[in-house]
Amino acid sequence: MNELLTAENLDYRDRAREVAEKFVRPLAAELDREARYPWEIIEKLKEYRLMGEWIPKEYGGGQGGVLNLCLIVEELSRACGGVGVAYAVNALGSFPIIFGGTEEQKSRWLPDIATGKRLISFGLSEPTAGSDAASLKTRAEKRGDCYVLNGDKKWNTNGGAAEIYTIFCVTDPERGTRGISAIIAEKGSPGFEIGRKEDLMGIRCVSVHNLHFRDCSIPAANLLGGKEGIGFALAMQTLDNARPGVAAQAVGLAQGALDLALEYARGREQFGQPIVSFQGLQFMLADMATQVEAARQLVYYSARLLDAGAKNVTKVAAMAKVFATDTAMKVTTDAVQLFGGYGYCRDYPIEKYMRDAKITQIYEGTNQIQRLVIARNLIKESASMEPKLVEKREPTTVG
Repeated sequence: MNELLTAENLDYRDRAREVAEKFVRPLAAELDREARYPWEIIEKLKEYRLMGEWIPKEYGGGQGGVLNLCLIVEELSRACGGVGVAYAVNALGSFPIIFGGTEEQKSRWLPDIATGKRLISFGLSEPTAGSDAASLKTRAEKRGDCYVLNGDKKWNTNGGAAEIYTIFCVTDPERGTRGISAIIAEKGSPGFEIGRKEDLMGIRCVSVHNLHFRDCSIPAANLLGGKEGIGFALAMQTLDNARPGVAAQAVGLAQGALDLALEYARGREQFGQPIVSFQGLQFMLADMATQVEAARQLVYYSARLLDAGAKNVTKVAAMAKVFATDTAMKVTTDAVQLFGGYGYCRDYPIEKYMRDAKITQIYEGTNQIQRLVIARNLIKESASMEPKLVEKREPTTVG
């Protein structure tokens, strides 16, 4: 695997691995139990110069690469899925600024995000707008040199920890998706309230909050791109670029669960021998390892396409997300099975991997939605294929 990664890739991976093993793994159970945000890990990520890797160098970031981002997320998630997403969501929140912000907006917000001085959250989902992202209700009305926001946002990862929020809202309700815009809100703005924290099954160290806007006045200069109506396209472009990161989280969880399963199977004895010697369990481990490696390669491939500036990456990004996250759920569940009754106890770390893995099939587009995205792209590609693979003929009458 190392031969397929550049020296730069390996540097990011190795630094992330050191943070994960030295600082994340020893705290993972405590962070999960207390549902406490991993501020001490964020400080270590800053110390190891890993925050803001995806942000272009001219704004204080690293190389700006999606593959490097995936490598970091994978290593962190291998030790704790919650820490992996607490890190990765800063890319999700800042991609809209990178892709759609004006030069002034990029210079204003990206350097603080790149250094980890301020964290950022992504505000797209609402109580009635999840998979149907086009049905937003949050409204922004232009009044003088401000936009006044009213509405509620749901499932805001890093919602309580962030200071900057990318909020998608309706500026022209008559134009459908072309009436959706993106505005940057900052913590402390009058009329902006951080609401209830969700009590989660997994990734418990991440603060996921509701956000409430009640006549919240935001300077018009915070409208991304300086123009209305680009928000929906910007959100879709952001998700295409962020989905490999979610997939990398899933790969890290699956690899971490496989590591623990192998260690346990070598040490656990039944019938006078280590259970790893039983062919039935060997087949389970072989399947788990194969699935993890297949998922990893698809994730890295999608990331490389994005880094190369390839067009129409939506299908591949969706494939990486759906395959890797389904793999994470299967591998972590099999790992719990391999642990037997101990796998069902919180005294052992493996059950946390299964809880953390479940959310990867849900957020940033459920896997059912990913399959719709993949199928629609396949149908579109098939319709445009030349020459036709199947010759059309008139039906033959029988009898």
